[in-house]
Amino acid sequence: MKKAGAEKKRSRRSSAASRDPATDTPPRKQANKKDVFQLFAEKVRDHKDLVSRWAVLQETRVEYFRGKDFVTFLRNNADLKDILESDRYLEVEDIVNVLLSKNLLVRCDRVVKTVRPGKRKLSTWPAHLEIFPEQEFSDNDAFFAWTFVNKRPLWQTLLSLSWPVLTLAICLFPVYPHQAKLLILYTCAGVLLLILCLLLVRALIFGVSWILLGKRIWIFPNILAEEATLRELFRFWPKKDEEEKPKLTARIFYAIVAVLAILLLRHHAPDEAARARYQKRVSNIIDDVLEWDPRLALSGMMQSEVNVTETNNNVTDGVGNEKVVEDEHVEIADDKDLYNDNDNI
Repeated sequence: MKKAGAEKKRSRRSSAASRDPATDTPPRKQANKKDVFQLFAEKVRDHKDLVSRWAVLQETRVEYFRGKDFVTFLRNNADLKDILESDRYLEVEDIVNVLLSKNLLVRCDRVVKTVRPGKRKLSTWPAHLEIFPEQEFSDNDAFFAWTFVNKRPLWQTLLSLSWPVLTLAICLFPVYPHQAKLLILYTCAGVLLLILCLLLVRALIFGVSWILLGKRIWIFPNILAEEATLRELFRFWPKKDEEEKPKLTARIFYAIVAVLAILLLRHHAPDEAARARYQKRVSNIIDDVLEWDPRLALSGMMQSEVNVTETNNNVTDGVGNEKVVEDEHVEIADDKDLYNDNDNI
């Protein structure tokens, strides 16, 4: 028994001595260590040089890029491969295939695969995508969407926390001081007027260029887009027109329609008296909102309660007086009957 115990101790010591501390990492530490490809994907996604867009994939908004843009990006930013450590010498195709195998990326394809009427070619950045059957890298009209949730920057977190405060501030607008109400009113009216003027000028430029030149020029082309980044939203100059040039007959027809619409609106425009009445009505509504004060409202409620109480007291007093008069009439009638009975006796 003693020999068997000694042999077990020797075997344990020999196995402990044969372990390499540099390569033998405990399982918990291996699990806590982040994957280098995960770090690489997060770094690449946050990089500003990689051109990407947002689209809808199976009813979910995803951020995606093109395969050929990724090749150019890694060629111009080769230092990012150092994050991969031992795998930094892999080719672009191999790196993307590893990202696909780790479900950090998914290859997609455009839903609309035919050229729409009036277009010359397919859209460069489609708005709707679907999953491609073969999940492997390609730089020939291939799209790749990120599958992991990106870390939210600090300003987005602060902005999301400010929404409840903003909602509460809007609800408390009636109790603001008069000067604050005027400031908010003129600011909102100015922003609204700016937006309406921008849309009007945008439509006029498009209409004039389309009728006279046969070109579609939309300044701020993404100002009404539902899915666009902040930088794309305020992009001024439009992209190159990829649609066919409109026919001359269509341009003449819409020019005549525009002239007739302008003449019709001018003929039915309101006169000075109608404009003054409408302005007075609107100004009265605005004055009611600006001049409303909670103290005046509370005093008005108290005054209304006093008036209701006085009215009720008057009604009660009237009913009591009528009852007294009726009692007096009854007593007088009883006295008359008694007097008549005495005469008869």
